[in-house]
Amino acid sequence: MSFWKKIIYHQGSLFKALLFLSSSLFVLWLFPKGISFQYEYQQGLLWQHENYFAPFDFPIQKTADELSAEREEIERNTDVYYRYNSKIVVEVQQQYQEKFDTYFPELRPQERTALFAFGQDVLNTIYTVGVLPLNWDFGSQKNISLIRGNTEQSVIASDFIRLENLRQFLSEQVAPPFDAYLDAFYGLFFELLEPNVSFDKTFSNEVLQRALEELLPTRGIVPQGTLIISKGELLDEAKVILLSSIEQEYDIRGGSNDNSLRLLVGYAILIGLSLFFLFRFLFTYRPKVYRNNKEVTFIVLNIVLMLALTISVVNYNEALVYAVPLCILPLTLKAFFDPRLGLLSHVITILLLGFVVPNSYEFIFIQFNAGIITLQSNAKLHHRASLFLSVGQIFLVYVLSYLAFTIIHNTQFTLPDFQVLGYFFINVLLTLFVQPLIYLFERLFVLTSDVSLLELSDTNSPLLKELSDKAPGTFHHSLQVANLAEAAANAIGANSLLVRVGALYHDIGKIQQPSYFSENQKGTVSPHNDLTPKQSAQLIIAHVKEGVGLAKKYNLPERIIDFIRTHHGTSTVYYFYKKAQDQGEASKTDFQYAGPKPFSKETAILMMADAVEAASKSLRAPNLPEIEAFVAQIIARQMEEGQFNACAITLQEIAQVQSVLIDKLRNIYQLRVEYPK
Repeated sequence: MSFWKKIIYHQGSLFKALLFLSSSLFVLWLFPKGISFQYEYQQGLLWQHENYFAPFDFPIQKTADELSAEREEIERNTDVYYRYNSKIVVEVQQQYQEKFDTYFPELRPQERTALFAFGQDVLNTIYTVGVLPLNWDFGSQKNISLIRGNTEQSVIASDFIRLENLRQFLSEQVAPPFDAYLDAFYGLFFELLEPNVSFDKTFSNEVLQRALEELLPTRGIVPQGTLIISKGELLDEAKVILLSSIEQEYDIRGGSNDNSLRLLVGYAILIGLSLFFLFRFLFTYRPKVYRNNKEVTFIVLNIVLMLALTISVVNYNEALVYAVPLCILPLTLKAFFDPRLGLLSHVITILLLGFVVPNSYEFIFIQFNAGIITLQSNAKLHHRASLFLSVGQIFLVYVLSYLAFTIIHNTQFTLPDFQVLGYFFINVLLTLFVQPLIYLFERLFVLTSDVSLLELSDTNSPLLKELSDKAPGTFHHSLQVANLAEAAANAIGANSLLVRVGALYHDIGKIQQPSYFSENQKGTVSPHNDLTPKQSAQLIIAHVKEGVGLAKKYNLPERIIDFIRTHHGTSTVYYFYKKAQDQGEASKTDFQYAGPKPFSKETAILMMADAVEAASKSLRAPNLPEIEAFVAQIIARQMEEGQFNACAITLQEIAQVQSVLIDKLRNIYQLRVEYPK
């Protein structure tokens, strides 16, 4: 085989290898690049790891309460600043000289000189510290600095003169022999005095900000090699502070750490292993999905998108991590594939996120519980009530798991963080958007979910209307088979909606030549009378191929086309084969369907229901033992031919299907208990 032929032959494997490599590199790019603290710890729990020593010298980080107390202390003790306006003092002094005689008329020169000098001294005393605006409130300000020009002095609030206290101040200053002039001085000063001290808010805030910037977030240094915590020791508040300080130091050093390359190699191995397990699971247990590159891409893309969304939210605000609707992933994969694949994908996603999110053990445990209840709940996306019920169960599991961790982490009873509960509520509200999201995926990837199956089950669809018009007997047969198969699927826990839709369309190939099939023949003369047994068999067998062609023409999903291909497996058209044998030699391959055999529980159920319903037309007033023997004989023949060897249906499930088919046929023939005459 030439090189290019080998490339074409192995293009599916090459695509998966490229998908594996590109998705691994993208997830690696999303991961944090620096060295980080590798241990999980929670106050109140025991340290389960080996004795831990300080890996380097590190400062002890102060707690939020300590930093808050120190900030309050700084705000309480930092001076506030007032400015002294000297120009106002000069103006007041000039007005004093001009208006003095107005308040002190008819004084002798010697008396005027003494009284004027005394008033000037009182005025200078008033403006020694300054005058405040009327009714000024200092609030909680205690340490006050007064800026006068280029000098600064500490003062107290009582040093300032208040206009509302002017009379009391003057009564203390005006002593004999000038006390007779107290009212005159009060009137003069009340008219003259102007506030000359103002609060400098901008400068005070700048000083406070500089003081706060000098506040150190750490206290003391722990030298390298110091024992931080011993194995089995209880994690009290002091130990948690030390470990948190080391973790923050790792964050500071991580970006430029020489070991970053080693970290990336470790991450790459773990990411590669996780995706390898996913591909191995598909290869081993879902080979049909594994062979479909489109479906493999869809699964990997969903995982990568959920990782990217969660990591982006954590980088923006790690507190919002519980608002990310991670349960959309298992719900989506369950809708298109099956719960086991949804669970594996969910587990891989949350394990990888454990390297990024805070409190990873708590996060993984809570999300694992939510994923389990998501897949165990009967979330049928085409039933709105069912989806709301499932979302309610998810919310309940989130809340209970979070409350359990809250109880574990706190030695005393404390109320849960209602903000986190709010994030859980946002999470489940976003989970409701899984329905439009699945519709979008159906259109982008041409996949089929239960919602699409429900639309296809409408018997007024164009293809089923054509079947009803051209082959009414076949249409009625398909309805009967759909009822039988749906009941059997419910009994063994298979996808009943998928089986029903597959049964409705399994015989659409009979539209091409309906008269050659007995259920559509109206008279007693059969068109097969003019054909050889081989020709008749070929016409009968052709309805499978023609059905596949019609299904593709009408863009039916591949999951439905599988029912058309497999509903006869590799069985033979026994009536015409036997007729050919009676006429002479006959090759069995000429009378055998091309297959493939059923490869799922659903396709196996359809094969059994189809054979039983078609053959039951030959029964005439049967009793219950005859029906039981009749159904058992048909299914036993299919088992002898190995028709169920390619699917994962068990003998017990086949027996359950057989029991359901017997019960349904008994109801069809209306068998009743025989009463004595």
